[in-house]
Amino acid sequence: MTRATATRMFQDPSHGHRPTTAGPWPPADPPPDPLPLPDQPPTSRRPPPTTDRRPTVTAMLPSRPPGEDRATRAGEVVDPDTVLTRPAVGEAPRIISTLRLPRRRRGREIVAVLDPVRARPVAGDHPGDHQRSDQQVVEAAAERLTAFLQPGELVAATDDGRLRLRLRREDRDARPERLQAMAYHAVEALESLDRREDDAPAVLDLGVGWAPVTRSQDAHQALEHAASAAAESVRQRDLQPRQEGHHLRVRRPRIDRWSTGNQVLVATVGAVVVPYLALVALSLVGLDLSGVLYWAIVGSLALTAGMIWAETSHALDPPRPSGRAGERPRATAVIAAYLPNEADTILETVEHFLSLPDRERGPGGRGGRGGLQVVLAYNTPFHLDVEEELARLGEQHEDLVVLKVPDSTSKAQNVNAALHVADGELIGIFDADHHPMPGAFDRAWQWLGDPEDPADVVQGHCVIRNGETGWLARLVAVEFEQIYAVAHPGRAALAGFGIFGGSNGFWRASALERIRLRGSFLTEDIEASMRVLGAGGRIVNDPGLLSRELAPETPEALWKQRMRWAQGWFQVSLRHLGPILRSPELTLRQKVGATYLLGWREVYPWMSILTWPLLGFLAWRDGGLDLSSPLFLLITLLVTVSGPLQTLAAYRLATPEGRRHRRWFVQAALLNLVFYTEAKNLVNRVAQLKQLRGEHQWVVTPRTAGGDA
Repeated sequence: MTRATATRMFQDPSHGHRPTTAGPWPPADPPPDPLPLPDQPPTSRRPPPTTDRRPTVTAMLPSRPPGEDRATRAGEVVDPDTVLTRPAVGEAPRIISTLRLPRRRRGREIVAVLDPVRARPVAGDHPGDHQRSDQQVVEAAAERLTAFLQPGELVAATDDGRLRLRLRREDRDARPERLQAMAYHAVEALESLDRREDDAPAVLDLGVGWAPVTRSQDAHQALEHAASAAAESVRQRDLQPRQEGHHLRVRRPRIDRWSTGNQVLVATVGAVVVPYLALVALSLVGLDLSGVLYWAIVGSLALTAGMIWAETSHALDPPRPSGRAGERPRATAVIAAYLPNEADTILETVEHFLSLPDRERGPGGRGGRGGLQVVLAYNTPFHLDVEEELARLGEQHEDLVVLKVPDSTSKAQNVNAALHVADGELIGIFDADHHPMPGAFDRAWQWLGDPEDPADVVQGHCVIRNGETGWLARLVAVEFEQIYAVAHPGRAALAGFGIFGGSNGFWRASALERIRLRGSFLTEDIEASMRVLGAGGRIVNDPGLLSRELAPETPEALWKQRMRWAQGWFQVSLRHLGPILRSPELTLRQKVGATYLLGWREVYPWMSILTWPLLGFLAWRDGGLDLSSPLFLLITLLVTVSGPLQTLAAYRLATPEGRRHRRWFVQAALLNLVFYTEAKNLVNRVAQLKQLRGEHQWVVTPRTAGGDA
């Protein structure tokens, strides 16, 4: 599969709202007994697409194995009016299962509930009404799903517009990959069958819940838990399968200052003392592993330093859009905010977006080509005075939608809810302190709308705008230049894929509606990036696409922010590294890049600290240290120089206002050598301990208004 072909998979011109012949059911070979539906013209809340290319298959819908007849019914559609009861020999009829299962089937099974809901949130304190598809539409979707079931598996359309399935549980993963695939197939079927009127909600939220059938949990109980899990999935609006049931054990560890202190102690003293004692103990019984550890450390340092050098060299010639995309269509800026944390900055941010020249409309006016819609999607557990000011702004500006999401507890839910009111073909996602540059949406469209090599997601360059406020903000300002001007573009050029960083990222609307953001991950942005990558989509990093934000100004705020980032990365590594390595859509180059990004970044913080126990053991064994090894000295020099080299490259590639502060870069290079690099490694080690212990606290980063640096 070529990269352009994979990208076109996301380019559904109707953005998932029109009937389409795309997907796993070719028009030349429709499912058996197609259901006649009213002949209504297709509608969409978005303007007509700017391209005539239609996808051959949706990227998020895995197809059946090659050579397998997709029109063959492998599963069975069950009539819900007759399967609730089944006469037993010699007994009166009784309810035995909500879904009947052939007696020949054995093994682990799950009951799943798919709850297709179309809901349009409205501005104010109340969410929009939920609307389900007609019964005949759901029944037709059930017929189509049989082509993706295994023999003996069942699907039923219920009277209340839901789908129930009974499937083989083929893996022990908490979120079965196959059930996720079935959910995407259901989305495609429902969107192609359910033709909406002009004023009907357009975006489909599919709740996906499941529970296993076990000795302690029969099919009735499993169905009850699956329905509850599906309801939670609808609230999250992320298309993610959720699991409930008696069997599910949720760890709730006690979290206090002592737990974090103990974890820091384990990640520092423990990471040095325990390996040292192990080396000494093994040596006393005649097994000296210092040589093995020496070469492992040398190799890890060489690999890390080599990757830094490689990324830096590839970043020196940053990518630029081709300029072939033509006129930009209408765009939407989504500002996601937890309002109690953003009350000091949110008005400043909204006013900045309203002042952007990107809001100028092209021919066609509102809903036509050009122009910018601004959606502020926020949540708050209590009323704030700033909400009234925001409401007044919404009344004054027709392109501003102030959307309160009452049931939200995460940024991901806010962004997913904003999809119901977004009317742009491209959607930019921003945190509440971001100020994008003028023309940002025009530049992003040059990537997304390129006729020859279109992207699905474009990640821009985040710049710190409050660097003048203190030494820590200056350090973070330089670090962001290293990340967004050097590391991300260099890695994208080296590995063949970029990543979405959570803010100042621009999505093709159809891709975002398929992928969604998932609040169950602390870094929902990286998790979404891995799903785009695994589906064959294309993410590019453009260091010329600028947005300015605020840096944490206290060590405590920075610690909490980086702890959340590090733990979120670890969650993504645990969940996605394996599927990415098994994905047939990715090249060897991309898999190697993903292994370094998701795998090695979790291992290296532990490898780097092993230098100290090794040196201690050598001093104990030999009565002193001999550091004259040419290789050891060479690797040490290479690692030592790598940080300043990246800082130098960051200075060269920094924004003009950043290059005015040469002293910041010199100070940052010295602080990285002295303590900051090891401090970041410590954060990674502690974050892994927190994840393994079951701590999943979301801590927001407090912000105050700040000026430009």
